[in-house]
Amino acid sequence: MQRPHVVVVKLGTSVLTGGTDKLDKAHMVELVRQCCELKKQGYQVVLVSSGAVAAGREQLITPCGRSLIEKQMLAAIGQGHLIHTWQSLFALYGINVGQMLLTRADVEDRERYLNARDTLNALLAHNVVPIINENDAVATTEIKVGDNDNLSALVAILANAEKLLLLTDQEGLFTGDPRSDVNATLINEVSHINDELRELAGGSGTSLGTGGMATKLQAADIARRAGVEVIIAKGAGKNVILNCMADKLPGTRFLKLTAPKDGRKKWLLAGPKSSGQLVIDDGASLALQERGASLLAKGVRAVRGQFERGDVIEVISSEGQCIAKGLVNFNHQEIDTIKGCHSSQIAQLLVFAPSSEVIHRDDMILL
Repeated sequence: MQRPHVVVVKLGTSVLTGGTDKLDKAHMVELVRQCCELKKQGYQVVLVSSGAVAAGREQLITPCGRSLIEKQMLAAIGQGHLIHTWQSLFALYGINVGQMLLTRADVEDRERYLNARDTLNALLAHNVVPIINENDAVATTEIKVGDNDNLSALVAILANAEKLLLLTDQEGLFTGDPRSDVNATLINEVSHINDELRELAGGSGTSLGTGGMATKLQAADIARRAGVEVIIAKGAGKNVILNCMADKLPGTRFLKLTAPKDGRKKWLLAGPKSSGQLVIDDGASLALQERGASLLAKGVRAVRGQFERGDVIEVISSEGQCIAKGLVNFNHQEIDTIKGCHSSQIAQLLVFAPSSEVIHRDDMILL
């Protein structure tokens, strides 16, 4: 039996509050109705919901500031209120919800990544709508994903989703800032993300959220590499979710790329931060990108950062572009010793040579 297609819907704080400092429950009802309609059409729905801090601020009697510890306090207060609101609204349609609170640590570690994936798949298999948010009450800078845009991309990879809808207070990505540039026009479709496109993305759109167009572009880039189509659209419109699925809504659509079939490579896309970098020559770059080869010591020109065997590192071309990520077979000192050498020389240069490849192609994802 074929598994239903999964759609991840990311709802920004501005969408859930209508630009106010309280949850807009009337609009949340409308969003739930559309999610339930999608389920009737045979889709599985995953919500990545912002709004915990806003919900906490709404519950708190005495006003408070916006420092990190105060935001964590508000998240602790508001998370229960937020999930209870979702639970009550979905219950109107006879649908159960399940809460998952994640941090970057849950996707960086391979075992925890698999555990999170299994929990998410179990919820979907039992017709439960997962409501996912970052664990803001305890997450520190070191373990935070940082914004729910990038978190939603990681969730889309975990769920093996077909589409990711990033709903925000803007209609999509424009050629300029529509709030200040009257000549700015909507970019309807994106097939390639380059530096010029990144320059078009600014900071946070509102004071209520942490994600701006820049983080949405990052999220779109991650998700589309995993074979997920991404749509950025304005979340306040009527039937926004259903119209996105029917290709009827003004917005920016990011075309998906061919997804890696190997689960380990999807994990490399999803979570781990790089511990260092290897700069390679043009010949090695060509071998990696055109022939799908492993990275050999002969093609390494420079080592950046300190890392251990088994860490995730970035592979940088001679032009300075990050072209791959992978699990390295040597530490930084060992690679510094063997860089530029033929594979047959490694055993002579090192006391212990665990591999003839610096990064095996099975442990590497091309970017």
